[in-house]
Amino acid sequence: MLNKDKVDPGHDRISLMVVEDNEYMLDILVSSLRRLGFTRIQKAKNGKEAVEYLKLTARTFGTAVDGIDIVISDFIMSPVSGVHLLQWLRDDKASPSRFMPFIMLSGAADRANVEVSRDHGVNDFMAKPYSVDAIYKVLQRIIDAPRQFVTTQSYFGPCRRRSAKAGAPGGRERRKPDESHATIVYAKDKVEKPSAPSDVWLFKLPNYLKQKMGSNAQHRPFVLPDDVLSSAEQHLKREADGFLGWAKGYLDRLSLQVSNAKQVSSERAGQFEEINLIAHELRGQGGTFGYPLITVFGKSLYDLTKPPCRQDDASLEIVKAHIDAMRAVLREKIEGDGGEMGQALFKALKMAINKYAPPGS
Repeated sequence: MLNKDKVDPGHDRISLMVVEDNEYMLDILVSSLRRLGFTRIQKAKNGKEAVEYLKLTARTFGTAVDGIDIVISDFIMSPVSGVHLLQWLRDDKASPSRFMPFIMLSGAADRANVEVSRDHGVNDFMAKPYSVDAIYKVLQRIIDAPRQFVTTQSYFGPCRRRSAKAGAPGGRERRKPDESHATIVYAKDKVEKPSAPSDVWLFKLPNYLKQKMGSNAQHRPFVLPDDVLSSAEQHLKREADGFLGWAKGYLDRLSLQVSNAKQVSSERAGQFEEINLIAHELRGQGGTFGYPLITVFGKSLYDLTKPPCRQDDASLEIVKAHIDAMRAVLREKIEGDGGEMGQALFKALKMAINKYAPPGS
């Protein structure tokens, strides 16, 4: 934990909410944040649980219910996804703060998922697998350099233009490089849609997080000592043994779905949907714990089982080949790229995919 005699950045006064439907990864992320010195952390197992708690913070004053300053949420969850949680936070009247910083976390950091998060007002998107340093740098940006919020008839959220060089989504920058096009707003209470399609309001608000961290924090960047970061990173790596058991359990679930699918000749959509969700989890976690081959093989399986996908017996054989490859990684504890053994697994998996692929593909 942070040695307060050495440095006191004040970030222990900031309250975080971590939303993750994978209980193992939820505990790991919370543990990493605590080792960075964040002590006020509220856990939620899905978006629905997060909404219920945030509603309490919006209507409760002077009680034991802590307010939340930053939300860190997984993308794919049920029954309420990370995007729907974000949409609720930005648009709903019951939201405790429509300006609350929101960090999306996902193993499916595909362009479409990043863009839909951006369009709903996300502050930052962090891909799995992640490192402690990656978490730290995202929080550093949120605290030290918060983006102005902007509202138009079709959007409310952080300004999506990080810099003039970055340009607008799709490469088309329709706003002027200065602020002459916008109405400057200095209060949080004016967040209704502008009356004209061309109207743009920019919110210039004080840095609430810096204020909460204390007077000293307002005059210096948020920086943690190297030994704190190194200790947290080493702790995350030590969680690899727990990851092996967790991953084996997920591979057992994959094998069960293959067995169940073989019992029926049609209507395998349910089994393949579950296979895709499990592949998504494996894709997102392996690299975090030093097993990037699990991430690579998990991503391959995830891409091959995205709907609409083939659901025939040949496809089940391809799923089995991925399971075998990942079991080999865990059994032999193959870290990094695996060297010659890793290359052999790559080759065997590619051969299996080509063998069971439809003719002409």
